[in-house]
Amino acid sequence: MKKAYLGISFSNRKRFDNEINTLKEILQENNYELFVFVDQYRFQSHQEKKMMETAFKEIESSDLFIAELTHKAIGVGLEVGYAHAKNIPIIYIRQKGSEYSTTVAGCAEAILEYENETDLKQKIDPLL
Repeated sequence: MKKAYLGISFSNRKRFDNEINTLKEILQENNYELFVFVDQYRFQSHQEKKMMETAFKEIESSDLFIAELTHKAIGVGLEVGYAHAKNIPIIYIRQKGSEYSTTVAGCAEAILEYENETDLKQKIDPLL
């Protein structure tokens, strides 16, 4: 099974349970396991180097990077840049009406604006 890394803001993570469950379902149907870094690891404020080293290792072991940036996040932007430098395909997703990141869009193979979980599923499925 392939690995899809989801970059999402830690502070906004809980607002996206439905979207993440939808991604898990559709990715699994397409032979991908969704890896949500902020769900798997916890770091203290003094462990920033270890946090980024761990994130980079997880990104390197991924076949796909999905950036959920309905709410812009500097950390996700850094992860996108790293994935791009490692030639890992990037899908940029955001809810309709949210602020657009030209930086992330410039690194992405695909950009999806979605209204709800059903819309997200329909739009991301053909890309997998």
